[in-house]
Amino acid sequence: MLLPGEIDITRHAPEPGCSAEEAQKYTKWLATHHYENFNIVSWLLPKALHQHFYNVYAYCRWADDLGDEVPEAARALELLAWWEHELDACYEGRPSHPVFVALRETVIAKDIPKQPFADLLKAFRQDQSVKRYPNWDAVLGYCVYSANPVGRLVLYLCGYRDQERQRLSDATCTALQLANFWQDVSRDLDIGRIYIPLDAAAVHGLSESDIVGRRFDDRYVRLMKELIARTRELFAEGSPLSKMVDGRLSVDLEMFTRGGLAVLSAIETTGYDTLNHRPSVGKVKQAALLGRTLVKHLMNAEAIAVEKSSGVAGAGLAAPDGRLNLAESYEECHRIARASRSNFYYAFFLLPKPKRDGLAALYAFMRLVDDAADEGADLSAKQRGLAKWRAAFDEAVTGQSQAFDGTAAIPLAGEPLYGEAEVLPALVDTMQRYKMAARYLHDLISGAEMDLTVQTYPTFDRLREYCYRVAGTVGLTCTHVFGFRDARALDLAEKLGLAFQLTNIVRDVHEDYKLGRVYLPEEDLLRYGVSAEDFGRSEATLGVRELLRFESERAWQLYEEGSALLGLIDADSRGALWLLVHTYSALLGRIEFLDFAVFGARVRLTKAEKMMFIAKARFGRHTEENILEKRDRDRRRAGGTGSRRRAG
Repeated sequence: MLLPGEIDITRHAPEPGCSAEEAQKYTKWLATHHYENFNIVSWLLPKALHQHFYNVYAYCRWADDLGDEVPEAARALELLAWWEHELDACYEGRPSHPVFVALRETVIAKDIPKQPFADLLKAFRQDQSVKRYPNWDAVLGYCVYSANPVGRLVLYLCGYRDQERQRLSDATCTALQLANFWQDVSRDLDIGRIYIPLDAAAVHGLSESDIVGRRFDDRYVRLMKELIARTRELFAEGSPLSKMVDGRLSVDLEMFTRGGLAVLSAIETTGYDTLNHRPSVGKVKQAALLGRTLVKHLMNAEAIAVEKSSGVAGAGLAAPDGRLNLAESYEECHRIARASRSNFYYAFFLLPKPKRDGLAALYAFMRLVDDAADEGADLSAKQRGLAKWRAAFDEAVTGQSQAFDGTAAIPLAGEPLYGEAEVLPALVDTMQRYKMAARYLHDLISGAEMDLTVQTYPTFDRLREYCYRVAGTVGLTCTHVFGFRDARALDLAEKLGLAFQLTNIVRDVHEDYKLGRVYLPEEDLLRYGVSAEDFGRSEATLGVRELLRFESERAWQLYEEGSALLGLIDADSRGALWLLVHTYSALLGRIEFLDFAVFGARVRLTKAEKMMFIAKARFGRHTEENILEKRDRDRRRAGGTGSRRRAG
């Protein structure tokens, strides 16, 4: 599709269908050589993330050059369409272009949805036909596609998926894009583009012809002051994000904000004449910004360390007044887990005591968060309860007694939460002991928050995001406790978590509808001719049964793929994992055997069946071949073939 030498970055590119190693070597070269003044991978980021950043940067760089380096708009649009076709192929598991061969590895490892990549292409296509923006809404709408996806991709790469962080990232990325627009007015004029909202210019007496003619006077100064003021507001809105991520990424994010603000300051100090000159931030200034940011973070880290060592904060090191010691905290976690009568609790007994304690601490915390989301009917009260749990968790982990209301730091609420003092010491000790990332528990809280406001899911990708938060995080945290050495274990743990959640969704579809929630993707309902109201009937229709069979097949595939986790965890944990997977797959098999008659009594396994599974887990041989309960394959074939045919 691309002609030889049509854009410069084709140099050094390997042939289509190259190996992943060759592809990654090329994306690294592109990211570290294309812009001499810009290295996409900060030396502050963990080394394990570098290649992933190279791969995402290469995609963005190619898309940008296809849109900007090709002189004819029609040809640029043709190439951007080709690039989107390659993106589709990547997500379908058949990448060809070397950039997508490399990107595929990142997409799988970080579970990145396609939307941010596709959104960027919308902006590059828009640049081919839209050269003027009549108002602020039009400019901000462009930023939704040109800037915000980049920030979201960075969050995905670093393991953050919640809506609040994405909202703050969007504000920062939009602000950075606007700062670049005001800095690059003269450059954009050279290529026939004006990103200044024309209605804002008109308020100050400036016309489009004045801007094209580069007429600099007091009117333009007043305009630029207004644009800069609005951009500073967006930087302020997004600034809390740097305090809501891990330390090294926090430095990078704060540097982005400081750099953007420095661009605005440079415009001001040079007299606002960006019609004829491009103000810049020199390398000395950049070094000073980095120095101040690092000093600030080092001082904060030292202050937290002093507080922990003096016993002011930090559960697991020296518990604050009112909190239980570790032994008492773990005992309370076990009491909460026992009271739940969950399938998970039976698996605890198959683990050595330290790991049993760790799972109890995790489960107790998750139970209390879930209770906060379910208690009462007042939505705002539930949201406040979850916000308090997030803040209490942050305080226990970091020693910082503050929360974030979306725009600024606020003091932590004074009244204690039920279970906070009892559970958090054991939870933090478990996290430290098993090297568990705090983001897993943050994402879990985000899943509970989603349940309060999201009643439907348009696509399976959106449902998968929710399932990751409420179930994938459970799989990830448990796998840390189980112990593993192969990084593939985490991907497989997420798959099993998704399989467990899909099993629950299929079983509870009728009850969930009565609670006002429909978890099955709207695209699947449409595919099978099912309406949401069908879930409220007294009996499942044929279309509903076919739909549930389709979702069941999805779950079985995830069980089959995720079962490989059994061989990747510590030997002393395999009985517990075997029991969990065998129990949930047996539940799905029972639902399938009943031909998805899930509109009456809740489908359950008998106590005798559970005891039999526990005995097999304790005394039997654990293999990938026997980890899944056998299915009634004759019944599955009776409806399964037609189901898959309708699903396309």
